[in-house]
Amino acid sequence: MNNTIKSEQIKQNLDQGIPMTLVEALPERYFAAGHLPGALNIPHDEIRARAAEQLPDNEALIVVYCASSSCQNSKMAAKILAQMGYVNVREFVDGKQGWEEAGYPLELANTGAEV
Repeated sequence: MNNTIKSEQIKQNLDQGIPMTLVEALPERYFAAGHLPGALNIPHDEIRARAAEQLPDNEALIVVYCASSSCQNSKMAAKILAQMGYVNVREFVDGKQGWEEAGYPLELANTGAEV
């Protein structure tokens, strides 16, 4: 699967209000320390158990990401979602590191504050 997306496209989608669900595929402690704006936290090893409830529309644009390009959690999560019948899944390979390197802020869990 080579369905990837770049930070600039994610930022453009957010700025233009294009419907998109961001999913951080890391454990909760990493999510709490900072995540992409509006993201959900579904660790890669919980995707099968939680996707139906948290991602009810299998045709929606879903962007999964993890820490960086060396992290494999987003790749595993995207593969599982595709196997489950989600048809519009993109992997943000550069993850949080790439997001920050592009100059975009992270958001803190439960506050919406930027870091």
